[in-house]
Order: sequence, then C-alpha cells, then structure tokens
Amino acid sequence: MLNELETLSQNIGRLIEINQRHHEARVALEEQLAQLHAQCEATRAELEQVREERNALQAERDSLSAKIDDAQVRLNAILEKLPRARTGAERDNQLDLLEPSQNADDDNTARHGENA
Repeated sequence: MLNELETLSQNIGRLIEINQRHHEARVALEEQLAQLHAQCEATRAELEQVREERNALQAERDSLSAKIDDAQVRLNAILEKLPRARTGAERDNQLDLLEPSQNADDDNTARHGENA
C-alpha cells in the first residue's frame, strides 16, 4: 500500500509539472497572440492611412487631369485664332506678322545699310 501511495504521489507530481508547463506555454501563447493582435491593429491603421493617401493622390490626379484638359481646350482655341500656315508665295511676307513699329525699324535699318 505504501508503494501504491508513493507511485500515486509521483504521478501527481508529474501531472503538476505537466500542468505547470502547459500553463506557462499557454501564457506565452496568449502574450504572443496579444502582440499579433497589436501588430494587426497597427497594420490596419497603416492600411487605412495608405488608402487615405491613395484617395488624396487620386483626387489630385483627377484635378490635374481636369486642369490639363481645360488648358488643352484653351490652347486649341488660341491656335484656332492664329493665322493658318501660308503657301510658298505668302511666306515671303512674314514681316507682315511683326508689329508696324518693328517693320519701320527694320526698314530704317535696311536703308541705312544701303546708304553706307
């Protein structure tokens, strides 16, 4: 009977050791799980921030695209108002595009060169 009690005591001691190891392992896993939850929340917050930045960049891109389209429309309107390209005979009269005072200055310069 003493042997049975000793064996039973040893078995209880082993069970207590096993229970203690399982408890420590469980506590370690709970701590690891808590850290992973914190990392997950941090990642979610970062993801939300990145999404907000992406949305802001998309809005800026759309705004710039609209401005480019508007500028293109204005540029086309300006180009339509400009004189069309001239044929070969008309190209000799390119001085007609200059302001009248500039034409007069050029004529005076040419005359001074001829008189010299």
